[in-house]
Amino acid sequence: MCFSASASFAAGAVLTSVGAASLHKTKKPSEIPFASIPLFFGLQQITEGFVWLSLTNPDYAFMEGISAHAFIFFAQVLWPFWVPFSIYKFEKQEGIKNILGKVLVGIGVLIATVLAYFLFTQHIEAEILGHHVSYDQAYLQQFGVIGGILYLAVIVIPPLISSNRKMWILGGAIFLAYIFTEIFYSQYVVSVWCFFAAILSAMVLWIFFAKRKDSK
Repeated sequence: MCFSASASFAAGAVLTSVGAASLHKTKKPSEIPFASIPLFFGLQQITEGFVWLSLTNPDYAFMEGISAHAFIFFAQVLWPFWVPFSIYKFEKQEGIKNILGKVLVGIGVLIATVLAYFLFTQHIEAEILGHHVSYDQAYLQQFGVIGGILYLAVIVIPPLISSNRKMWILGGAIFLAYIFTEIFYSQYVVSVWCFFAAILSAMVLWIFFAKRKDSK
């Protein structure tokens, strides 16, 4: 989270609980990847809590590199693959499933692979600017505008094309959160947008509740 260590840990605790509840609602193995999204977001927020500790408490300074890399791994390697993959597994309509599986998951794997290479071969440094964590990632300039657009596409498009209408709300909310972050928090997009997306991931549990209600 983008405000303090305690806020990050609190958000992480809440979201891991939401993730556990979502997993409890699953009826099929194909639902597990989607249900686990809040859990992974919770773990991601916990890693940023350790980033905060490493930057504000000298006793935890040794954790900066590990925790910053872990946070970026979730943000830039896991999510571009996991979001389209989890919705592909969740989807029932074959036409939409083919688009998700053959196009968006493939693009997500490519993006995750490129960003994983950058993550583990180039320098990353975290610092506190204002009341937010800023991540210095010079390699994103190499990733380029097209890479950024493709990243956003594999995060936002899968829920928007899902046959589950509740997914449309989730996808729209995540896209609006990105626009809001780019306008008001352009220096802290990675941290702040991940916070908003993490909070919105609680909608996963709502989708499962609605799915179970509709199936009765």
